[in-house]
Amino acid sequence: MKRKLVIVESPTKAKTIGKILGRTYVVKSSMGHVRDLPKSQFGVDIENGFEPHYITIRGKGAVVKELKDWAQKSEQVFLATDPDREGEAIAWHLKQLLNLPDGPVRVEFHEITKPVVLAAMENPREIDARLVEAQQARRVLDRIMGYSLSPLLWRKIRKGLSAGRVQSAALRLIVDREREIRAFIPEEYWTLHALLAPEEGGPSFSARLVKCKEEEPQIKNWEEMDSILQSLQGVSFVVVDIKRKERRRNPNPPFTTSTLQQEAHRRLNFTARKTMQIAQQLYEGVDLGGEEGSVGLITYMRTDSVRVSPLAQEEARKFILDRFGPEYLPEKPRQFKSPRESQGAHEAIRPTSVFREPSSLRGKLTEDQLRLYTLIWERFLASQMEAVLLEVLTVEITAGPALFRATGSTIKFPGFLKVYQEKVQEEDTKIPPLKVQQELFLISLDPKQHFTQPPPRYSDASLVKAMEELGIGRPSTYAPTIETLLERGYVVRRERNLVPTELGEIVVDLLKDHFPSIIDVEFTAHMERQLDEVEEGLRSWREVVEEFYQPFEDMLNRAEEAIEEIEIPDEVVEEKCPQCGRNLILKKGRYGKFLACPGFPECRFTKPYQESIGVQCPLCGGEVVVRRTKKGRIFYGCQNYPQCQYVSWDKPAPKDCPRCGTRLVEKASRRGTRWVCPNKECGYAERLEEPEGERRESQ
Repeated sequence: MKRKLVIVESPTKAKTIGKILGRTYVVKSSMGHVRDLPKSQFGVDIENGFEPHYITIRGKGAVVKELKDWAQKSEQVFLATDPDREGEAIAWHLKQLLNLPDGPVRVEFHEITKPVVLAAMENPREIDARLVEAQQARRVLDRIMGYSLSPLLWRKIRKGLSAGRVQSAALRLIVDREREIRAFIPEEYWTLHALLAPEEGGPSFSARLVKCKEEEPQIKNWEEMDSILQSLQGVSFVVVDIKRKERRRNPNPPFTTSTLQQEAHRRLNFTARKTMQIAQQLYEGVDLGGEEGSVGLITYMRTDSVRVSPLAQEEARKFILDRFGPEYLPEKPRQFKSPRESQGAHEAIRPTSVFREPSSLRGKLTEDQLRLYTLIWERFLASQMEAVLLEVLTVEITAGPALFRATGSTIKFPGFLKVYQEKVQEEDTKIPPLKVQQELFLISLDPKQHFTQPPPRYSDASLVKAMEELGIGRPSTYAPTIETLLERGYVVRRERNLVPTELGEIVVDLLKDHFPSIIDVEFTAHMERQLDEVEEGLRSWREVVEEFYQPFEDMLNRAEEAIEEIEIPDEVVEEKCPQCGRNLILKKGRYGKFLACPGFPECRFTKPYQESIGVQCPLCGGEVVVRRTKKGRIFYGCQNYPQCQYVSWDKPAPKDCPRCGTRLVEKASRRGTRWVCPNKECGYAERLEEPEGERRESQ
């Protein structure tokens, strides 16, 4: 009996689905895209309505041949590529290559579990031409821009550069923020707190100055502060108002692609790329052993929807009722509104079964898989739980011409905090019992000088958040965009922040001067909206491309004549060439950065570039430097290798463990970044103060 063929993108996904469908099906992988525009040619016929010329991707011939052979000997063929525009386009290309007849050949798996997969196989549909055309418009636009702007950058700056709708707009955000930081001029301001008690020797609490002479205080220097302090000499501090109120804090919705990348960066210190790689593994299936075998643990991870299926809601409600009791269960299932309806068929990112608790997967998942799954599981479960109930106490105190305020809050009912910890308390101040008209004892006045801070640099998390809010790109493009900026050398990671290089700033300035509309954030967002309109059938994809092309071609022609060649000087380092004594320069080759003598070709000295982290080796006192494995994974080692064998996968800290003397290492967890002793018998850990920028970013 002939079997039915199901084609997916990933081998892991094929393995998981194959076990679900059984022997009557053959599940094969296309290994991603099978056709694309040619790399060595433009591939778009401008004169013929922007018709794209697709070819089989080099190296995919054997894969295509195998799929054709299976298609010919199969009773029926189903295309089960990812449920988004790109997946729809891959399915369309497979249909063309395999000469499949029109009809219901497309199936979508929003989660890879037995009931969902079997239900999807019972309801195939035709390939959605509008989704394919929206993706085709994106591909053609990116090819026109990339194959026009990139060669221009090669000729005017240097080879290997690139530009694009999304990456150039994202780079502009990073560069503009850096320049805003440089131009920032700190301004001095002062705050005043009074440390008070109901009576001398009683429990103390702090109150903040909120008004002086009926106006909000704008204290700019010590002279103004001193004037206020003088006005408070000998005055009585009297309670004039006490307010108690309850405040509810509802849980956040389950994750979208953007919010998952932000929270994984903040809590787990994952880059956007790492988050998506691990999420892909959890979606496609992990072998849990035993009867379960390979199982998809989360729903599809490229989504901007916060919708949750009624079935998943009911499952979560049953779990909450059984585990925590009826007081933790809202009267009705929580519904969340998605910012856009373009992915209405999608759900938020959630576990495929809430009954598959993270604790049950310990030892079956890698550490990083378990950490990300735990984050997704907890966020989803919390989203279906009762609100947190806070009691907020506000006390107002007069002191001569001044008004002070003390605020404290306590949790009356933890609600979703039972599962997912979020910052919900406004103030940690504990206020003792007080009465109106009660005179308080002044312990001290605490004036503090502050300076305004510049906006923080973008991190992976805050850049993804900005891109989503501004409409730059879509869920599938956030992580690849950041990686492209890093690979091109336009930005570097410094600690957890994205910092533009000189090259990145030069490229942004060039694009601003000659392609102002292309690099404009609003233009990029407008283009994304037009692609959505193609998907919705409101516009023709050729019309959208034509509208873009004519003004772009004019700008390109003017820029070619106006731009002169730009020479970027090499970065000079302090280290001397051992052969000729010149200062070495930092260069970038096909395998990364290296140091070279500027006297080339007379002097050909080169050496690998070792990036120091500013920490001394605990074994020999040398510098600890960043190293990479052959696969690109970062680790840390002594610069004196091989004489010194010190290495660490985790970033070494600049201090030793106070208990056992082992060098501490830096670890990121859901509770923040910590210095941890790697000696398992010791267990020492200390939490680091979260940077100001990260605190602001996470609020």
